[in-house]
Amino acid sequence: MERSEAYGFSGAMSGAFLLSCLLFAAVSRRQRGPYMDEVFHVPQAQAYCQGRFLQWDPMITTLPGLYLVSVGVVKPTAWLLGWTGSVVCSVGMLRFINLLFSAGNFYLLYLLLFKIHQKNKAVSGFQRILSTLILAMFPTLYFFTFLYYTDPGSVFFTLFAYLMCLYGNHKTSALLGFCGFMFRQTNIVWTVFCAGNVVAEKLNEAWKTELQKKKDEKVFSKKGSFSDLTRILQFLIKYLISPKNLITLTALTWPYIILVTVFFVFVFINGGIVVGDRSSHEACLHFPQLFYFLSFTVFFSFPHLLTPTKIRKFLLSLRKHPVQYSLITVISLFLVWKFTYVHKYLLADNRHYTFYVWRKVFQRHELVKYVLVPFYLFAGWTFTDTLKSKSIFWILMYFVCLLAVTVPQKLLEFRYFILPFLIYRLNIPFPSVYRQLLELAFYTVVNAVTFHLFLNRTFQWENSAEIQRFMW
Repeated sequence: MERSEAYGFSGAMSGAFLLSCLLFAAVSRRQRGPYMDEVFHVPQAQAYCQGRFLQWDPMITTLPGLYLVSVGVVKPTAWLLGWTGSVVCSVGMLRFINLLFSAGNFYLLYLLLFKIHQKNKAVSGFQRILSTLILAMFPTLYFFTFLYYTDPGSVFFTLFAYLMCLYGNHKTSALLGFCGFMFRQTNIVWTVFCAGNVVAEKLNEAWKTELQKKKDEKVFSKKGSFSDLTRILQFLIKYLISPKNLITLTALTWPYIILVTVFFVFVFINGGIVVGDRSSHEACLHFPQLFYFLSFTVFFSFPHLLTPTKIRKFLLSLRKHPVQYSLITVISLFLVWKFTYVHKYLLADNRHYTFYVWRKVFQRHELVKYVLVPFYLFAGWTFTDTLKSKSIFWILMYFVCLLAVTVPQKLLEFRYFILPFLIYRLNIPFPSVYRQLLELAFYTVVNAVTFHLFLNRTFQWENSAEIQRFMW
């Protein structure tokens, strides 16, 4: 990092942290007590603070990573500063843990952008810092910086594991992946993603060698062709059934294999992936979740994905491949018809934005969910098109992980999209400074509206005296 870039990064990170501290103070003043899921998380952490490690709230569905880290930070700090009484492990103190995770995420995002795009010499230090600031302010993640939720810590350990994987420190990466798993069980998918990075790299090397033998470099460059995809899948099967190749890949990814094995042992002993309240967190094949994620990504990355050039290219692709797109449309309509699920929380909890998205869009008419399929088609195409700089094996591996982390979820919850979105956004080519500034302005407006609604537009339910607030 050059000196000017170091100064710029330090200034951006310090400014972002100062802004977060001011917002943290405002949230803590307006909402002093636990809110929403904090009602479960805060008492559980406080029980751990008091040494009651065998106490467990059956409504909590995640493992105790957040509470263990909180105790590990708060208790030594309280001892060093001489704090006693209610201030130790208070709601404000516990929330501050996520403010620290947020600062860590800022630094990790910068390091990941630097590592992933290090071969692109055209990228300036200003663009890296700007992209880091944008991703650190990603609205769905940024909001939960100020509440005692698992998201900032979950993102921190997963991004840290990804960074170590890119640097080839696979044992450290697997250990950090275990920490991420302790925050949220579905993070095991991103451990598989880290292993997949290693596998995709070896496959890409072997594929290039295969192409050189055939003197046919054009095959590799045409990632969008269906015939090319068939040839690649044939190569993939041939490569993976070779015992020699399997031994090589196992030697490279054994730390991740151990962690995945631990995960399956946990699922077997626990009787499922969910720790606590299983009745509200049942796994199912909810394929439209992929469509919701793609729409979510287009919304939050519209300066890059929803452009006139992209639309023209998509229409041209439609004209070139009408049969393939017709088949994809029919399959998508079938998946929407047979595999759309509506969770009871989505219909009942009017504090979440998803409640209003579902009511204002999907519940307007029975046919709306089918009418949206052409947009899903465009979203999927433009999403994939921005990843064309990555190898086909990386893309296949990412989509497998994306399906694994979204499709089994019955509840439409934007928090589930945070990690797949960040990993996608980290890996697309750097956009122009103009598009970056537009994205930053958009995120700033969304965050401003979100915090205004949360802090100032409160309401009450008829059967409850508690103040309710709008949130992600």
